[in-house]
Amino acid sequence: MKYVIATHNAHKLIELQRILEPLGIEAVTDRDLGMELPEVEETGTTFAENAYLKAASACAATGLPAIADDSGLVVDALDGAPGVYSARYGGEEATDDDRNVLLLEEMKDVPVGERAARFVSAICGVFPNGDILRTQGTFEGEIAFAPKGENGFGYDPIFLVGERTSAEMSPAEKDAVSHRGKALAAFSEKLKQYLNND
Repeated sequence: MKYVIATHNAHKLIELQRILEPLGIEAVTDRDLGMELPEVEETGTTFAENAYLKAASACAATGLPAIADDSGLVVDALDGAPGVYSARYGGEEATDDDRNVLLLEEMKDVPVGERAARFVSAICGVFPNGDILRTQGTFEGEIAFAPKGENGFGYDPIFLVGERTSAEMSPAEKDAVSHRGKALAAFSEKLKQYLNND
């Protein structure tokens, strides 16, 4: 069973493939199909809206079921920023390190106990017959005072869960508790039911 994953983020693709494989789903990209998906303007005001826009576009372009994730970091002390702009925080050219430095700078005067944050992941599956499956997961933590850890990507080095950042967790540990892990676990349950009812 072949599903197209609507992402150009190699890290996200690996996570999605790892979690979908046990369902017998072959997660492929547009490159695997020898094509390039159209760029989608992420005009949604929520993660769920943006995930749907990406999945619907990929499904229409390929004729295959498509799965998209839209995710980001929500920081309470910054009124929910960077939120849906997490990947573009600090500008289109900013690297993960640039974004982490910017966020730590904006949080430098926020004391311990007021640094709550969460990762949010919205997963959307769109099928050629028009059916839609949606799930969402959250991963609660706080913003560290300095980056730590070599695993993960994005904001993982500054996202503190207990005594460790999510960049200090193994991929298996992170999958078990992360926003994307939770959203995909819920999605895989919905997908199992959907496929059984088909």
